[in-house]
Amino acid sequence: MIPYALDPEDAVGGVASLLPQSLPGTLLEGFPFFGGVFALMLGVFAFGSDYGWDTLKTLFTQRPGRVRVFAAKLAALGVALVPFVVVLFAAGAVASAVIAQIEDAPVHWPPLWLLVRALGAGWLILATWAALGALLGVLTRGTSLAIGVGILYALVIEGLLSAFADSVSALEPLTDVFLRANGYSLAASLGASAQSIGSSGPRSFSGPFVASGQALAVLVVLGGLFAAIAATLLRRRDVT
Repeated sequence: MIPYALDPEDAVGGVASLLPQSLPGTLLEGFPFFGGVFALMLGVFAFGSDYGWDTLKTLFTQRPGRVRVFAAKLAALGVALVPFVVVLFAAGAVASAVIAQIEDAPVHWPPLWLLVRALGAGWLILATWAALGALLGVLTRGTSLAIGVGILYALVIEGLLSAFADSVSALEPLTDVFLRANGYSLAASLGASAQSIGSSGPRSFSGPFVASGQALAVLVVLGGLFAAIAATLLRRRDVT
């Protein structure tokens, strides 16, 4: 075994990024795309499935109003994302400790405050994608089309426009409010490697990155906007 002798910055994407001190940033790299797509599907199933099962008709004939039902389901969706994030970070912590032991590397855990912020950032990224899934589920009144549109948006619309943002300056203001751009920017502010984020694959993102405060604000606003539009549609539109 070769003793660990490099800082995370000296071996981006290598063993150093898998050690405990790099835990928050390394895990957050997967949230804006892979984790986001799964959260989107969860949001679609939480709301779109009710149309196929005809359960909305039963719910709306009971005492609670439509917005109240929507808010309760949305809150339950947000709560369901908490253990997902916590378990993922716990599994990552165990895996990083095992890798450090195998590589005979010193174990230096990140500060507790950094871990708390990383957990919160991971939840916010997933919650925003889940809110988009809820909107698509209500908008399409189903699941299949909503999931297809959501994945198409993540891969094609955001992916292609972000890739062309460097050469077409007019696209940069638009990409600054994309879910992936702000998700990756928030992850980068908490230790995620820009080089690793920009690597090849469907999740690759080379910019533009925005300030962490802007990323946080945009994700909160987008999540609230998606939820508000979905609630308005559900309140005003016939569910049959």
